[in-house]
Amino acid sequence: MAAPITRHLSRRGFIAAAAGTAASAAALLLPGARAAEARTKPLVFAHRGASALRPEHTLAAYSKAIADGADYIEPDLVCTRDGVLVARHEADLTETTDVARRPEFTSRRTRKTFDGETHTGWFVDDFTLAELKTLRALERIPQSRPGSAQYDGMFQVVTFEEVIDFVAAQSATTGRLIGLVPELKSSTYFAAARLALEARFIATLAAHEYTRRAPVEIQSFEVANLRYLRDKLGRRANLRLMQLVGVGATRPSDVAAAGGKLTYDEMATPRGLRDVAAYADTFAPPTRALIPLKSDGRLDAPTALAAHVRAAGLRLETWTFRPENRFLAADFRDGAGEHARNEAGSVAEIRRYLQLGLDGFFTDDPALGRRAVDG
Repeated sequence: MAAPITRHLSRRGFIAAAAGTAASAAALLLPGARAAEARTKPLVFAHRGASALRPEHTLAAYSKAIADGADYIEPDLVCTRDGVLVARHEADLTETTDVARRPEFTSRRTRKTFDGETHTGWFVDDFTLAELKTLRALERIPQSRPGSAQYDGMFQVVTFEEVIDFVAAQSATTGRLIGLVPELKSSTYFAAARLALEARFIATLAAHEYTRRAPVEIQSFEVANLRYLRDKLGRRANLRLMQLVGVGATRPSDVAAAGGKLTYDEMATPRGLRDVAAYADTFAPPTRALIPLKSDGRLDAPTALAAHVRAAGLRLETWTFRPENRFLAADFRDGAGEHARNEAGSVAEIRRYLQLGLDGFFTDDPALGRRAVDG
């Protein structure tokens, strides 16, 4: 494991450092100062892969995202009953796999609570990896994404290790450095199930040459797991930590479980952001926390949050841009219907937010994100 360093690299620094990876992993461990970072193009994060076009968290979605120019692909990570990290958006498998159609698993249907919400369905921690591999992925919102739904049943659930190997292979094929932006999902829930994610995650990173060299930005809506990862992983040239936040008086799940009072609103204040900067590199609010909507659904004036994030010395990255009319601000919708795909509107909306000086953003359609960034 490489010795920690105390400074950060921009995306340009990542790529410049990685250019020599064929010779040595040490090529990534070049110093850089966050305060002196030159402005570069914002990073395009493929949200669950190219999830507007292929069923999320499948190799097809990741492959499409890479082909469409994503800088990073996102595997959300959950854990099987036998302790394997797999790429699924949440513990509940009901909406994104065909488990409900499998009579052999009917008895596994149950009710569980995670991240403050109660779900009825089938849950990843009740299945072994071998059982999960018999399932096939489905499109989560087929009414809005019928093109993606045409691929229902074709692809299996993939492990984190399979994702890393796939991205490494794609990088070797394309000659382009491709980052990973994994999210540790529901850490408190999995810890209570005796399936803690963090040690498994660290071991997986250490076991793969690609993740010892390539850019990795680790996300969580919780706080304690990011603090733990910072303590264990230190500060490395190829690694950043991203604090995801929601809005309002909601507390992170770990804070709520411990009886704490910290809310996402408080984390977004100047004082809260200074606290975040002690352990994380990036602050990632939802788009509407940066530019909210008026009562008519059109964009309002920007909030002060972007400036506060900058003042705290943090990177600013936001989630999530989606290309269908139903997800766009009213400024950018066309007359094609709520569920219609609206590429021009999505690009225009992304560009409006890029005016805030974003360092990166998540999009369900990386090709449109690439178009918005590159012009």
